[in-house]
Amino acid sequence: MGARLLQVAIAFDQFANCLISLAIGGGWADETISARLWRNRALPGWRESRWLVDKLFFRQPNHCYQSFVSELQRKQLPEDYQEEAL
Repeated sequence: MGARLLQVAIAFDQFANCLISLAIGGGWADETISARLWRNRALPGWRESRWLVDKLFFRQPNHCYQSFVSELQRKQLPEDYQEEAL
């Protein structure tokens, strides 16, 4: 049940990122807001938002960076997809 709830949370996060992309552009459908904040960390506005999200997730040091790395390593995907060679 816990893994399913995590998948729902990730899906909601990615959906919210898509809505943000509709408004301002520049996002990817399979990207979480946290990963996007890290990717855009040098841009005005994104830097401050990244700092805030990192503070909200204080139990996970460098949350946005870790989210970005997880995206690169495809950790948000089911194991079957993670193992597939591209």
